[in-house]
Formats: sequence, structure tokens, C-alpha cells
Amino acid sequence: MDPRSYNTQMLWLLGQPSLEEYLSFVRDKAVGGADLAPALLADEWRRANDLYYDLEASEAGVADTAQCLPLPSEMEALATQLRADPYYRETFDTLPTEIRMVELDKLIVSQKHIAKRFTDARADALGPAPDAEKLFRFCQPLERTNPPVTIRRLASNRYLFSSPSTDLRAHEPKLLNADQTARIDSFGPIAGALGLLVGFGSNFLTAIRSDNRLVLHNGYHRAYTLRALGITHAPCIVETVTRTDELSIAASETVSDRPEFYFRAKRPPLLRDFFDPRLVRTFDARPMETTVEIEFKMKSWSSVTV
Repeated sequence: MDPRSYNTQMLWLLGQPSLEEYLSFVRDKAVGGADLAPALLADEWRRANDLYYDLEASEAGVADTAQCLPLPSEMEALATQLRADPYYRETFDTLPTEIRMVELDKLIVSQKHIAKRFTDARADALGPAPDAEKLFRFCQPLERTNPPVTIRRLASNRYLFSSPSTDLRAHEPKLLNADQTARIDSFGPIAGALGLLVGFGSNFLTAIRSDNRLVLHNGYHRAYTLRALGITHAPCIVETVTRTDELSIAASETVSDRPEFYFRAKRPPLLRDFFDPRLVRTFDARPMETTVEIEFKMKSWSSVTV
């Protein structure tokens, strides 16, 4: 099979920090990127950055007008089902959370790239005019088919997990009691176990709200797909933050490290910018994998209790 068939079209939002990240992506991951002159790439990035300065004047405050509306009545039962889901309860157990219909165009974005392979496949599955239930389940899936994961043993205490999904991640370790390990074969009775877990996120369409602004947190490909189909509003889990300390709980590191850029800039980057040819460059990108490596150490000893 032609190796190029594994490549994917990648949309890159120009003019956003950082230029160094853009140059590194093109050089290392774009097909033929190493042959492109860095000076020319910097020029096109700079032109987009200048356009954002113009937008600060012509569209100042537009991010503060994003609609965040109540769910239509036909989605209320689905929202109740979502709130009862264990993934939902585990993910949103700290900050105030609502399920609202958000305006897609004015969602602030921190992620600078979209893989067309994922959005095209999602668009074909959803169709241009989904009913309320299909739209809700597209945005907030309770049933899902997880991407493939390869697990390799590197040493007696090292394992490598890899997946084509960028959502692969380490979960919090879990202490398991004897009942939870009943089906594990061992040379003797098990007193307990420490689970070092690797898997995926809850996969819900989510945004973080501060005052009147909404920053898209998870579900970039779905949000882009909906907007490409002409759908303007979508059911979204909205988590509200009221102070900087809460961002470290709810937001990505990109957002929590620069809250003033996303929540105070006159005209931050928006989802609709991915549809502006002046702000986007399309590349064929090499296939990428996400890897998580786990290494552990075990010791035992005896001591005299007093």
C-alpha cells in the first residue's frame, strides 16, 4: 500500500503562538515540510498574525457575545441520562457545570490544528440535518468504540502503550481491594493491588466559561465537523470558572498558563477562524501516535514494631 495513504490533511491555524511550534510542526511532521523555507513560513504566519491585529479593531469583544442557551426540551431526557453516567460524574465533580446549547462560531480555541481525516468521517456518519437525539449523542456520546491500543513490555517493570488517538493518556492510579482482584490469577491470595491505568478521556464536547466567554476544551473535531455541516449551535457541557486557581482543574495547560490571552484579549482565536483561508494553512501530515510509558518500582522489607 502507498505510504501516502496513511497521511492526513491537517488544518493549521496561523498567527497564533507560537511561531516556533508552527515551524517545528512543518519541519518534522508535514510531508515535504523539511524542504520549505522557514523564512517563507514565518512570513505567512506573520501575515496571519497581522490580520489578528486588524480583527482586534473590527471584531473587538465578539467573543463576549457567544450564545449559551438552554437545551431544547427534546434534549432534556438525554441530558439527565448524561448526568447519571459515571464518566460524567467522575470528570465533573468539582466545579459548577451545566449542559447548554453553545454558539459554535464564537467558541475560543486554544488548539491550533484539526485533522481532516477525523472530521470528514464524522460528517459522513452524522449527515447534514441530524435530529435532536442524533445531534446530542454525537456531541455527548455515552457509547463509543475506542481507538486501537498497542501494549509492549519493554522490561520487567516498564510498559509502553501507543495509539493513533491523541486522546490516549494516563489515568490516576487506583488502589484495588481483594474483591476487585478476585479474577486475577496469582501464586497466592492477593491482599490488594495498585492499578496504573492508561486509557482515554470522557470524550464529551466541553467548554470552560468565564464571564461571557467560552473556551472550547474538548471535542475540537466534532465542533469543526458541525460547523462545516452548517450547524450553528450544539449541546455542550459548560464548566464555569470564577478565578485563576480553578483553571488548573478545568483547563488545559495551554489555557491555564495564559488565561489573560484567552479570557481578556479583545479578539482571541475563534472556531470560525478555521474556515478563513487567510488564517489557515493545509498540510499533508505524516501519521502520528501517542505513547504513554509506565515504569514502576517495588520493594519489601520487615521491621520491628514497638
